[in-house]
Amino acid sequence: MNPSTLIGAAVGLLTLVIVVALSATDASMYLNLPGLAIVLGGTCAALFIAYPLPEVLRIFKLVRTVFRNDQHDQQRDIEELVSMAQLWMNTDVHKVEQELKKVSNPFLRTGVQLIIDNTPEDQIIEVLQWRVARLRAREQAEAQMFRVMATFAPAFGMLGTLVALINLMAVLRDGSMTMIGQHLAVGLMTTFYGILLANLICKPIALKLERRTARRVESMNMVLQGISMMCEKRGPAVVRETLNSFVLHVEDEIYDGGQGAAGSKVPAKPKTEGQLKPAAQPVSITRPAPARQ
Repeated sequence: MNPSTLIGAAVGLLTLVIVVALSATDASMYLNLPGLAIVLGGTCAALFIAYPLPEVLRIFKLVRTVFRNDQHDQQRDIEELVSMAQLWMNTDVHKVEQELKKVSNPFLRTGVQLIIDNTPEDQIIEVLQWRVARLRAREQAEAQMFRVMATFAPAFGMLGTLVALINLMAVLRDGSMTMIGQHLAVGLMTTFYGILLANLICKPIALKLERRTARRVESMNMVLQGISMMCEKRGPAVVRETLNSFVLHVEDEIYDGGQGAAGSKVPAKPKTEGQLKPAAQPVSITRPAPARQ
């Protein structure tokens, strides 16, 4: 399970429970079934109209993805690429094919297999870049679906408020205070449900999916760089250092706070005689002669 998602869900639910418990005289008034039906039903209806059925049904799988921890191991990809780059540099095709059978990353398998098949490098890069672009487009569309839901939910919350106000106007003259209060509750709670659904569920899930896509694209670009270096038969040390730069996390590329950064100062080298500046020569000031009378 993804600890970040679990912590966020637990904190959000706990905050909501505490606020309701401390501010409401009756906690049951926050449960309004007509208002909830307007928001959830309207959002689902608009989503089915806007998207094809297979894409809508993927919502449940995407929600599970947000709660599941990503099992992709970038360091394992680096080690596999370095190992195969060493074998390919030694032109040991048979061992490269044996090593390829152990690879679990399909994107990496495709690139190495194209190298074994003697495909030109520019064609390999084109194929792999197309796969990266396709993954990015597909997963961004999935995240966009939750952003669309985040715009639908508050809109239907306002729609529920308008419906409740219309009903309130109809009973305002002859209705009892209990009936007026019920219509006001529906009007306010639909807006509450719409804002809560948009900002606590839909938008966070969209952001989580976008961050997941960014990490996956970064990993694929790392593999693509390794495949390109493998085509050029670069050494394993160069391949390792280049690929490690994709996963290396440093706060500052210039200053890392290590030894010699703050506590120790490098003594300045004494200047040699050739580097010494010549002494300044005295400047003679010539005064103008006084004018004759």
